Amino acid sequence: MTQIDLSINKTKVVLITGISGAGKSSALKSLEDMGYEAIDNVPISMIPNLVAPSDDRVPIAIGADVRTRDFNTNIFLKNVKKIGEDPSLSVRILFIDCKSDVLIRRFGETRRRHPLAADQPIATSLKLERDRLAPLRRNANLIIDTSEMHARALKRLLQEQFSLVDHPSLTICLASFGFKSGLPCDADLVFDVRFLRNPYYEHHLREYTGRDAEVGSYIEQDQGLNPFFNNLTALLSPLIPRYAAEGKSNLTIAIGCTGGQHRSVYVSERLGRWFASEGHSVQINHRDLAMRDE
Repeated sequence: MTQIDLSINKTKVVLITGISGAGKSSALKSLEDMGYEAIDNVPISMIPNLVAPSDDRVPIAIGADVRTRDFNTNIFLKNVKKIGEDPSLSVRILFIDCKSDVLIRRFGETRRRHPLAADQPIATSLKLERDRLAPLRRNANLIIDTSEMHARALKRLLQEQFSLVDHPSLTICLASFGFKSGLPCDADLVFDVRFLRNPYYEHHLREYTGRDAEVGSYIEQDQGLNPFFNNLTALLSPLIPRYAAEGKSNLTIAIGCTGGQHRSVYVSERLGRWFASEGHSVQINHRDLAMRDE
């Protein structure tokens, strides 16, 4: 018998709770990166309103724990039951847990104060918190123990469980820039193309940019261009799926020349066409061309 997933057309609601310091904030941020609207530490009484029927209802991840105003496990579970009765919603409780000895070490390393600490030891606060949250843990759809889990592994697991698409995609952001104005601060990979012949020194090309055919034809006469480009794509081709597998949603590749007008723009555009031909989602930003247009 073929099983039909009745949740496919439902709006996903993920309620994230768990022990302080276990990684709830990281989990919420991961779901936000996947496309969920993320809201943290809202009053429990407001949860039904946040997921009420509307024309613009979107997948939502809501964080709630002992820090939350009016936090009460009974009211929390009643609200979960209430919104779960809506046939248009797919509601899941995610509980993030961690061993107490690991949490004590984490609190010591970060020097953070446990929300229930008052004047008592962290171990006592954790015991009190576990007792309060026990009903939520028992009713959770998924429990994740982060005691021996790195942030990347947590993100990868969350993608497997809560992804909004069958195959989470990686968006490649290409950014051309000029070294004279500094490196882009958000670049993951940087490539220097100042070795290519420079159209700037040709007066009839100076006012053009790397988007113009005249500049492209000039740069293509450089015998070093094609070997470089072939090696660059050969390097990037196996890297992209590895970045995607690590849970990265955006990869910024910066291409730099001297002024950010000609060579870096041309190579970025050409690289963008190559990525698109390989089936990747691509965005191109020419930082210093934008400055030129201002």
